[in-house]
Amino acid sequence: MAQDELSQLKIEKSPSLYRSTRKRIFFWITAVVLVAAAAVLWAKGIFTPAIEVEASTVSRIYPSQTYTLLNASGYVVAQRKASVASKVTGRLVSLLVEEGNRVQKGDVIARIESDDVQAGRERAAANLDVARHSLEEARAELENATITFNRKKELLTPGFVSKNDYDAAEARYKKARAAIAAAEAGVKAAEAALREADIAIEYTILRAPFDAVVLTKDADIGDIVTPIGAAAQAKAAVVSLADMGSLQIETDVSESNLHQVTVGQPCEIMLDALPSDRFRGKVHMIVPTADRTKATVLVKVSFIDRDKRILPEMSAKVAFLSRQIAKEENTPLTVIPAHALAEQDGAKYVFALRDKKAFRTPVEVGRKMGDTVEILRGLKAGDRIAVSPLEKLKDGARIK
Repeated sequence: MAQDELSQLKIEKSPSLYRSTRKRIFFWITAVVLVAAAAVLWAKGIFTPAIEVEASTVSRIYPSQTYTLLNASGYVVAQRKASVASKVTGRLVSLLVEEGNRVQKGDVIARIESDDVQAGRERAAANLDVARHSLEEARAELENATITFNRKKELLTPGFVSKNDYDAAEARYKKARAAIAAAEAGVKAAEAALREADIAIEYTILRAPFDAVVLTKDADIGDIVTPIGAAAQAKAAVVSLADMGSLQIETDVSESNLHQVTVGQPCEIMLDALPSDRFRGKVHMIVPTADRTKATVLVKVSFIDRDKRILPEMSAKVAFLSRQIAKEENTPLTVIPAHALAEQDGAKYVFALRDKKAFRTPVEVGRKMGDTVEILRGLKAGDRIAVSPLEKLKDGARIK
């Protein structure tokens, strides 16, 4: 009987009660995990509102940019250039240069057909020979007439010759002297004709008028070259030359800014074709007239630093400076806005922006230039930094 009563006290484990217990355990585990994850995310600032910041980019500048008074754009222009053409009309038979060739003053550039003028020179040379021989003949005649005249003159007084013979000898002597003058004039005329023929030949030879570089070739062998160039298919110029030593920048300066430009003022020249180089220059001339349509004045800037890579018609930018560039100022510097720099306990730092967050980044600074400061270490050109509000930022803060 007692055994039956004990069997009735046994607790039955129903399936529904087991499932309820497992659900409660899973719920509490999930809750703990979610709370822990939320705490971690909160610590990382995920739930912190993003701070709106003003950003700037770390840049590379030249020190001269801090004392630039005025900027202007223009072009490289050769102040001494020429289109070499012929003074006579003819067919081009020889072209001895091409684009880019350097020539010295007097070098032969091209030749025009010269058969006709060469024949004319040969005729003038032959005529000169005839004139010289005629002069020699006249001199011989004068010598003989002089001897005869002197002899007749000596024999006239004692009466050994007649007056008629003396007069004939005197007339012959005077005629011989006149023939000498005519022959000498003939020689001079023949020499002048020969020089004229030489000049005509020289017109068919095109020479460099000064030391220069060939810019363009405007005619080819076989083309008809004429000084007027009005005939069909005729060329007026054979080549175009420029003296590379005369290259200058021609730029337009607004009338309202002209007071900031003076002759001899130091400048810095930047060429679009050579973006990594800067060239020293100075104001060579302020052209004493204005362009009323643009309200500008033409300013010519000469190069102090010469470079073979500089070519005519290159586009350029000119910075008019308040002072000359020092040697140590030829190297670009890494700079940031001065007000982007913060300091704590004597250590300077900035907030670098990456992945929509601000990270406190220590930096080493150099000299201050205007509203910028040089960065020696810690940042590189192109990095993004926060400018304001620095007081609201902390390391790892979310930003927008």
